[in-house]
Amino acid sequence: MEIQFADRMLDYEEGIFQVLNEKKNELISQGRRVYNLSVGTPDFHPQPYVMEAVQKAAGDPENYKYALADLPELTEAVQKRFVHRYGVELAKEEITSVYGSQEGITHLGFCLLNQGDEVLVPNPGYPIFSIGPSLAGAKLVCYDLTEENGWLPDLEALSDAADRAKFMIVSYPLNPICKCAPHSFYEKLIPWAKAHNLLIVHDNAYSDILYDGREGISILSIPGAKEVCVEFYSLSKSFAYTGARVGFLAGNPAVVQSFKRLRSQIDYGTFLPVQYGAIAALNGPDEPVERQKKEYEERRDALCRGFSAIGWDVPDSEGSMFAWAKIPAAYGEDDVRFVMELMEKTGVLCTPGSSFGSLGKGHVRFALVLPAETIREAIACVEKSGILTAQ
Repeated sequence: MEIQFADRMLDYEEGIFQVLNEKKNELISQGRRVYNLSVGTPDFHPQPYVMEAVQKAAGDPENYKYALADLPELTEAVQKRFVHRYGVELAKEEITSVYGSQEGITHLGFCLLNQGDEVLVPNPGYPIFSIGPSLAGAKLVCYDLTEENGWLPDLEALSDAADRAKFMIVSYPLNPICKCAPHSFYEKLIPWAKAHNLLIVHDNAYSDILYDGREGISILSIPGAKEVCVEFYSLSKSFAYTGARVGFLAGNPAVVQSFKRLRSQIDYGTFLPVQYGAIAALNGPDEPVERQKKEYEERRDALCRGFSAIGWDVPDSEGSMFAWAKIPAAYGEDDVRFVMELMEKTGVLCTPGSSFGSLGKGHVRFALVLPAETIREAIACVEKSGILTAQ
């Protein structure tokens, strides 16, 4: 029998992460030391009180039934967190859980998009920003993020596209370029979106991982934002609750409720022990989150400044758990070749920037997922290899 697959599958070739993983396993099988800085999976652990909440709930057989909905205590915990962390008050109708932002962004498209509707997505940007809407049949309109414009979208230049688009995805600090947006940008974005009847979808995954005294915000803290915005808030990075797949969609109540209706057709709710763990995380103290941020900042310093010290200009990441840099000039724009040679010669894995869009070509992204001392060892291997001075 010959299986005929959907045409859309032609767009989804073997991912670069799979290619890198296969090469990594090959090096390990050869007894080589590997420094995996490619995938953004946090190496931190959830706090003990979070794991204890999951374990206790998992011991109750009643918690193995369909959840059907978010626990009231979970919704209340989100409300408290947004007030405490961002000064934002949310009504219950303005909150719903998602299985992480990736799932949320994908299914949000099915709520909002008809075949051929346009969506504004960043270039470079995290892949799901494009893949999610494309699965719903959207026409993607990329907006360029360049150093010349401060890594911000040129709103004036996008006015015509904004009039046609259903929504625009915005995310700062942005994975992969690791840049933050000033408060003034959000104050300009909200009235601009209103003027163009454009929904803003804000992915707020890294607001607890900002450096050099920067303070992460919720876009919903901007006056009038709830009229034209929804925001994805994730527990993955702030609370190292990655594999549990818990996040939230918050903001415009009509959009949130539409999302809930869609989810009710394909889902029976988040496993209750996972919800209890999320409640514990959200109601927990700030100190573990702050301590984790300081550790990420130490890693940022070790990587960015360490590479710069040996002749590779890797700018300081402003936020997120990543760093972003142009590849050495000898490799031109061929970031894939550089990544593969770097791995072969040094055991250091990073991600080619072309994985994040056409403007990512000629760059690489590092994930800050190893201790600072291990990162320094990796940098020493790069320096010793001579790859930075290759002609």
